Amino acid sequence: MELKTPLYEKHVEHKGKIVPFAGYLLPVQYESGVIAEHMAVRTACGLFDVSHMGEITCIGKDAVKNLNHLLTNDYTTMYDGQARYSPMCNENGGVVDDLIVYKVRDDHYFIVVNAANKDKDFAWMREHAFGDAVFTDISSEVAQIALQGPKAEAILERLVSREDIPEKYYSCKFHRKIADMDCIISRTGYTGEDGFEFYLAAAQAPKLWELLLETGKEEGLIPCGLGARDTLRLEAAMPLYGHEMDDEITPLEAGLGVFVKMGKEEFIGKSALEEKGAPEKKRVGLKVTGRGIIREHSAIYDGDKKIGMTTSGTHCPYLKAPAAMALLETQYTAVGTSVEVDVRGRRVAAEVVKLPFYQRTK
Repeated sequence: MELKTPLYEKHVEHKGKIVPFAGYLLPVQYESGVIAEHMAVRTACGLFDVSHMGEITCIGKDAVKNLNHLLTNDYTTMYDGQARYSPMCNENGGVVDDLIVYKVRDDHYFIVVNAANKDKDFAWMREHAFGDAVFTDISSEVAQIALQGPKAEAILERLVSREDIPEKYYSCKFHRKIADMDCIISRTGYTGEDGFEFYLAAAQAPKLWELLLETGKEEGLIPCGLGARDTLRLEAAMPLYGHEMDDEITPLEAGLGVFVKMGKEEFIGKSALEEKGAPEKKRVGLKVTGRGIIREHSAIYDGDKKIGMTTSGTHCPYLKAPAAMALLETQYTAVGTSVEVDVRGRRVAAEVVKLPFYQRTK
């Protein structure tokens, strides 16, 4: 049976179309529709319920040692309030999940994991914990709301002082008040736009949701669902667990090598990645040059030879064109390479392009 986020009643009230997703009942879209929601985020602002995501704390004097053992990125040098993304590998070099770690202070870290993987991740962390470090799942206590788009900062400035707004991307401010609500304000997101994510007590989420919608009304702020979240992240070429990476796909194949610090003394999966050597397949972008829309799990061919699979694909509303991400054999990954994608038995011509498809102008 699916769970409800603290904002479920608000989605019903705002006429969201509710669907099951990652064990929760969430809006796939509102009356405005996916395209309008997507364009609002690209040109104005959108509001998302991401309370289905998981939150875990890691506390103790060996916390950073545990993080460096579990994760491919390096957590040795972080300032308080900094956020850092990382894949978390299994012993074979495949990805258990990808996640974000916030440093609260020395020996105290706040970890955000994918909804569908929360229980798996928490079990994995506890199973591999050592020394003075305690992992605690606090997901049920925490709600998460994302305010995304070029007008996000202008909206937030009406609610908090300038010093409460994190300046750097992937940084946050802890224990800030919005109205009388205690929040983490984080400059992060999953849309390719500037924006913020707010973490707060689950019981207060409906109040913050309505306050943000009311405050942002003049700026064109509208509620957005899972559909727009997916098209936005695909345009920005942001990988999604279960698509661009999974327990079999390595972070190097997924194009996440910048987050894999092979210079670290050790981390789970390091020896397997070393043994595998240079990846034999790699994540690329595909632009459709023929007619049709490419979806996920479609075979890719060079003539009669199968050379890869698409991992995500859709029509991109802002770009007004279909696009896909794919895992291709490395010899076919040069920009400009022509390929064919099997879409329900019909070949659709496509071309390898540089990622991301969309990048905001700063």
